[in-house]
Amino acid sequence: MAPAASPATAAPVVPAVRFERVTKRYGDHTVLDGLDLEVGRGERVTLIGPSGSGKTTILRLLMTLERVTEGLILVDGEPFSHMPRGADGKLVPADERHLAARRRRIGMVFQQFNLFPHMSVLENVVEAPVHVLGESREEADHRARGLLDLVGLGDRADARPTRLSGGQQQRVAIARALAMRPEILLLDEVTSALDPELVAEVLDVLRDVARSTDITLLCVTHEMGFARDVSDRILMFDRGRVVESGPADELLESPAHDRTRAFLGSVR
Repeated sequence: MAPAASPATAAPVVPAVRFERVTKRYGDHTVLDGLDLEVGRGERVTLIGPSGSGKTTILRLLMTLERVTEGLILVDGEPFSHMPRGADGKLVPADERHLAARRRRIGMVFQQFNLFPHMSVLENVVEAPVHVLGESREEADHRARGLLDLVGLGDRADARPTRLSGGQQQRVAIARALAMRPEILLLDEVTSALDPELVAEVLDVLRDVARSTDITLLCVTHEMGFARDVSDRILMFDRGRVVESGPADELLESPAHDRTRAFLGSVR
């Protein structure tokens, strides 16, 4: 009798984002210090910590608004901050063409809305899919209207951004980011520019996005209730390093590190 076939070896799981010993300096100031970080596909990770601890720098590196000083960033297992060159495939800092091609996988919602005031809400959402992704106007329009329904603004498609509240403008910005079909969505303190009474409506929309999609989410926020609701994992940063990491409920309820306890005490 022939021997039984060996079970197939499972393919290794490739994280959506991987930072390998990433350092970012501005002159003599080190913002990230040899950071190792992985975010799994479909995982929702929130970064917390004091201002200046390096959280937003991580998002800016992924949006290619900044370049790494040392180390390597990979997205879906492929070099992101670097690219192969020459017959030996040696990795060198990525050029703009390489960055632009890979940046399309990533969407970001900023603190400021940055909507085009001369365009309607619908036009703001349609513009990039047509001109960057090459979608037909009809296809982009159809998807944009569905996304505006998702963020609760289907009835404001023809309005100008200046006729919307701050919370509504941020919801348009969320729809605009999702219109680019990103695999990874970055959120940078998306409620910090809003009046307190408008914060809840934006956070509710993002909760819906987290529940209704399998998008990978990397979020910087001081809203601990939101972090608890949407996060699989929370990372506490201080001075460019992760000082503690764990499931959302566990880290927020029973932090192990003194620095985490002090920070959470200051934001609650």
